[in-house]
Amino acid sequence: MQVAAPHKPRPVRFVRQEQIRDWRLKLYGIALPGSEPRDELLAKTVDVATTALPEQALEDGRHGMAFVIAHDAATVCFALVYWWQSENELHQRCFWSPRDDPSAMSPIEHPAAGCVWELAAIDFERRAWIEDVLANPGGPDLERYLSRSFNADV
Repeated sequence: MQVAAPHKPRPVRFVRQEQIRDWRLKLYGIALPGSEPRDELLAKTVDVATTALPEQALEDGRHGMAFVIAHDAATVCFALVYWWQSENELHQRCFWSPRDDPSAMSPIEHPAAGCVWELAAIDFERRAWIEDVLANPGGPDLERYLSRSFNADV
């Protein structure tokens, strides 16, 4: 196996919270080293989440909690939408566009689980869900879950 280039850490940053209908979500951005995800991609990722998230946030075992990742990668852009359902399941919808046109998002038919940078945010969210919702001695604390976020160079 050969690696095209040595790994370079990318900034994985919490950007802000958003509300879409009854969904409350955390927006993350990932960019190339030394840069930030473009505002156009962040906005398009929230827009994509509006259509990708189930219409009813609080039915069928859903809790209205989600997170999204806008990944401004080297050659393409990704808008990744995740939501918690049935206590311990993470559901996803993944989209991509050419790097020069983030507005042209289309669904990924057979998405990967994620790249090394995306998986860092996903792992943080998984651990927070367990600690704040599933294993919290005082019972599920969705506000605490929403208040926690991931920021690192990965």
